[in-house]
Amino acid sequence: MVQRSYKYRLYPSKAQSVVLTEMLGAFCDLYNAALQQRIEAYRRQHKTLRYFDQSSELKAVRAIDERLAGFSYSAAQQVLRRLDKAFTAFFRRLKTKAKAGFPRFQAKHRFDSAEFRVGDGLTIRKSKRLSVTGIPGEIKVKWHRALPAGAAVRAAVLSRSAGSWFVCFQIALPDQEKPLRDGAAVGIDVGLASLIATSDGESIATPHWTKHAAKKQRRLQRALARCKRGSRRRLKAKQRLARHSAHTANQRRDFLHQLSRSLVERYAFIALEDLNVDRLTRSRLAKAVHNAAWGQLRSFLEYKAASAGTRVEAVDPRGTSQTCPVCGVGVAKTLADRMHKCPCGCVMDRDIAAATVILQRAQGMGPGTGLRSPSQRVTA
Repeated sequence: MVQRSYKYRLYPSKAQSVVLTEMLGAFCDLYNAALQQRIEAYRRQHKTLRYFDQSSELKAVRAIDERLAGFSYSAAQQVLRRLDKAFTAFFRRLKTKAKAGFPRFQAKHRFDSAEFRVGDGLTIRKSKRLSVTGIPGEIKVKWHRALPAGAAVRAAVLSRSAGSWFVCFQIALPDQEKPLRDGAAVGIDVGLASLIATSDGESIATPHWTKHAAKKQRRLQRALARCKRGSRRRLKAKQRLARHSAHTANQRRDFLHQLSRSLVERYAFIALEDLNVDRLTRSRLAKAVHNAAWGQLRSFLEYKAASAGTRVEAVDPRGTSQTCPVCGVGVAKTLADRMHKCPCGCVMDRDIAAATVILQRAQGMGPGTGLRSPSQRVTA
């Protein structure tokens, strides 16, 4: 089965928005109470509680807490599973000696999602509206695209972001092997000045979403800092800042969706660098790397290619910008050198030369060949 997610905008009424907020608040209290129970059980009795230990008490908790009892039982179970996943990830990080990060208590203004089983707590009505247990009436949905025919809709995540509400359906599609199609191949080199440069000679500049939004963001942040904590005015200033940040993220995501779709439709084989983006975001270029969103672009390319019959390969990024695509000789360059000039006579744009080398490595031909395992990720 192929797993997919389909996200839609919700338009609840004012009364429904109030109850939805109360629902997330009740689930947040349940999460924090379950976390406190685990901490106390280990501190007093050295006992580690699991999901089944806490879920067996959920019925008794709902009998006491009338607010929690008004909402979906299965959604409350998912809150406990969410905490159990947090502890599982915590112990896994301990074993690998990574930064552990013990599960933390959640603030209500940051607890922004709840998971439901479709048909149990959340139902799609014949009117194409959503019915959620504990929420009065039916919630309007903007169906900007239809769910695939024959898809099994298993779960739905109802979320709040910058004052707007969304639902994300998790669906399962039957396995349909999409045959790899024949067509043109391209190598792609990602960068900061040029978002991508292709081996075909195409270069697309990086839109400065963060830079263009920075002036207004600073003004909104200063306005928020001047507000008294706990006041209604501070809440409104916080919402304005959240909407502005969400608008910037939406612009970036829309551009990358269009770019990835264009590449998948034009090429049957796409070669990329297997960059360690997480490590680059901890460097002095962090702001520019976050703005470029290379990881998001690669994610969009891979999932679109899977359903379009396009093959995507990631290759070792080491030395791609220092290798001549014609003779394979190493040509040292600094970041200020934007042209590739080789003694063999090859003169071309540095990024386009790197994209050509990437394609050659992915195809196992030419200078610097050889594929690597995606797990052996390094910085360029």
